[in-house]
Amino acid sequence: MAKIVFLDEYSLGGYDLSAISSLGEYMGYDRTTPSQVVERCKGATVVISNKVYISRETMQQLPELKMIAISATGMNNVDLEAAAELGIVVKNVSGYSTDSVAEATLGSALALLRNSVYYDRYFKNGSYASTSDIFHFGRPISLLKGKNWGIIGLGTIGHRVAHLATAFGCNIAYTSTSGVAREEQYPHKKLLELLQWADVVSIHSPLNAKTAGLIGPLEFKEMKPTAIIINVARGGIIDETALADALNKEIIAGAALDVFSSEPLPVSPLYNLKDPDALFASPHTAWAADEAVRILIEGVAENIKNFLLSLRQ
Repeated sequence: MAKIVFLDEYSLGGYDLSAISSLGEYMGYDRTTPSQVVERCKGATVVISNKVYISRETMQQLPELKMIAISATGMNNVDLEAAAELGIVVKNVSGYSTDSVAEATLGSALALLRNSVYYDRYFKNGSYASTSDIFHFGRPISLLKGKNWGIIGLGTIGHRVAHLATAFGCNIAYTSTSGVAREEQYPHKKLLELLQWADVVSIHSPLNAKTAGLIGPLEFKEMKPTAIIINVARGGIIDETALADALNKEIIAGAALDVFSSEPLPVSPLYNLKDPDALFASPHTAWAADEAVRILIEGVAENIKNFLLSLRQ
């Protein structure tokens, strides 16, 4: 029976992992530090990891390792070149979070445009109960309908966001971070042109040499003072110091972030904004709808099952 080791079970939120654990001699760890990886993976045929890095050096010390199952889509936690050289199969799961991330993107836009956090706090902190006014107009409320929505990275998630935003009555355009403008149903604009045009900008591109620091001081200055920007892709795409400055100087109206340059984010000017309600933030949970996590677990189990079957053939 194959030995299967999961290095960071906590990353799947405590969900039932029996679909995976039933596939072999299973050992799961809540969290694993870099110094613990080799010892915990000794004798394993399959190692599962979400964010724990598996290096060339680690793989070289694990002669029985045949497969790395990534419990995510991104594969930057594995030295893929080394895995290929050593004959170790690496499998990820794609598409499980498309709807979850797309809905989180729309939800973030609505929360910012309607100032939902402010009005929720106004009710819960007793301010509403202490007044005789039926209505309160402390912050502006704006419709999503009719807004120009610019998408940076029109991949699977970008397409889903475009579809949902269209249903809300938005006008859609996109920019390609690869530099290749495909034939799409939505118009393509160069980045600066897109930023000048858009009321809402959402980012759905990978973090790579072309996108690292893509949105910084110069880009924020091109945006409308009423515009909002949403990043549910990777943290390094937005210069967070520049974003804090843009929010504090009201160069843009708001931002929503689910990803950060460092996760967790220890120290940042984003924690000390002049207007905290200009930022709507969440701790990398856009992907984590209940349904998405269950699909992810099923995907990991299916990848391992198929691999183990291939070994027997």
